[in-house]
Amino acid sequence: MIPAARLSAAIEIIAAIETQRVPAAQALKEWGTAHRFAGSGDRAAISGLVWDVLRRRASSAYLMGSETPRARLLGMLRLERGMDVDAIAALCDGGRFAPEPLDEAERTALASGSLDGAPAHVAGDYPEWLDAQLAAVFGEDRVAEATAMASRAPLDLRVNTLKAKREKVLGSLKHLGAKPTPWSPVGLRIELGADARNPGLHSEEDFLKGAVEVQDEGSQLAALFSAAKPGEQVIDLCAGAGGKTLALAAMMGGKGRLIAADRDKRQLAPIHERLSRAGVHNAEVRAPKGEAEPLADIKASADLVLIDAPCSGTGTWRRNPDAKWRMRPGALEVRLKDQVEVLDRAAGMVKPGGRIAYITCSVLPAENNEQMRAFIARHPEFSIVPPEETASVLWDKAEDFAAAALRSDEGWLLTPRRTGTDGFFVAVLRKA
Repeated sequence: MIPAARLSAAIEIIAAIETQRVPAAQALKEWGTAHRFAGSGDRAAISGLVWDVLRRRASSAYLMGSETPRARLLGMLRLERGMDVDAIAALCDGGRFAPEPLDEAERTALASGSLDGAPAHVAGDYPEWLDAQLAAVFGEDRVAEATAMASRAPLDLRVNTLKAKREKVLGSLKHLGAKPTPWSPVGLRIELGADARNPGLHSEEDFLKGAVEVQDEGSQLAALFSAAKPGEQVIDLCAGAGGKTLALAAMMGGKGRLIAADRDKRQLAPIHERLSRAGVHNAEVRAPKGEAEPLADIKASADLVLIDAPCSGTGTWRRNPDAKWRMRPGALEVRLKDQVEVLDRAAGMVKPGGRIAYITCSVLPAENNEQMRAFIARHPEFSIVPPEETASVLWDKAEDFAAAALRSDEGWLLTPRRTGTDGFFVAVLRKA
């Protein structure tokens, strides 16, 4: 497909997303099924266009003065891809399979339009009802922070130290453009261009042998800040597919007791194969059976309970731009109740002197700082571990990290703008 035809396809898919109210991934899959002539490179490029439009859904419409799928695409090419009016006009020439030529209003908007005067939620591309929450944590910087959360994320990998060292894997994945991550001592990063296809990591020998796993650097840091140690009893309370379970296992060096549990056994489905590939032998997976509590025997005995809490996912907007526009206030209220429930469960599992590591992939204070303050009010036997102490695991990078991340009395907030990671909140609490 020629580049102009890819634009036409993207406009068609965006229209389907908006009129049929279907998730973007579903709309892309259905388009690909109906257009089998499109090669993998075409599908990757079209997907990139669609995801970028969703990233710039509000600002591109404001720039163009129109909310049509075509207007959003044109505005995105200017705002996200940095194309000028002549470059865009060359693609929209009205030829076979190409979009119709630009009209005068479109040319004017692309040439001289700006986001000056746009409301914060428009300039930052996020739902208006979240503005108060983002203002509470970022203040006047919320547009810049949200704009960074609308950018494309790199592909981050975690080296499994049970099987390999970062230097060796760095060499074997050099052909993919892998480089060390800025903060994590076990991370690698592969930058992806706007039209880039996924690099086929799952066919790489390092992946097949369990030497690397896909994991955002922010998620790696969250696990590191928990300070899991060999010989400890560690509970991954919301283990899901096992990303942080694997990181904890590597930190423990195969020594101690590691239990991975989740209230939704469907979420645990991939974890068994992942643990086997990673060479983890000290992990036990517990899925719920009926109404019974799978961790009923864990009472005030755990050294560490890690909570990868159910949350709004606002910190992952770079990877899931579709999700932010489908998010509703009612869903946030449900998540807040889930977080209270899982925190209170964890409190009874921790032994005196033990720790809870509370992690969200959210930047909203209601899910982060406010939850921590409310938890300590309910459980005064717990106190916050000073954030500087948790970040000390980064050794020579701890000071630079502290200057980059957003510190509060409750913990660390990582963001794409500040730390180059997904948005994560990490707090560690210690029981007296």
